[in-house]
Amino acid sequence: MQDVNLKITDRNGVTHDVIAPTDMAMNLMEVVRSYELAEEGTIGICGGMAMCASCQCYVKSDHELPEMSDDEDAMLAEAFNVEDNSRLGCQIQITPEINGLEVELAPES
Repeated sequence: MQDVNLKITDRNGVTHDVIAPTDMAMNLMEVVRSYELAEEGTIGICGGMAMCASCQCYVKSDHELPEMSDDEDAMLAEAFNVEDNSRLGCQIQITPEINGLEVELAPES
C-alpha cells in the first residue's frame, strides 16, 4: 500500500495537507468529499461521471496528468470559472504519480 500526499485549497482559501490511498481506486473528488473539504451537496453532484463540473479544480503544481477525456473536455467547455489549468477532480485518479499534487477547488457555480 502506498499513500500520496496532496495539497488541496478549499473554496475558502484554506490549504489542507491530506493523505490519500492509492490502493482504493479513488479519485480526487472522492478524496475531497471524504475529508469534507467542500460543503456537502456541492461537489460530486453527478457521482463522478464528468457530467456536472461541481468538482472542477485548478491544478497548481506541474504534474503530468493523464490527458483529458472527450467527456471531461466537453463538460469544462460548458462550466463556469474555467481556467487553462482546470480539471474535473472526478477524472484525476489517485495514483503514486500524483504524489505532491497541489490543487485549488474552483468556486461553486
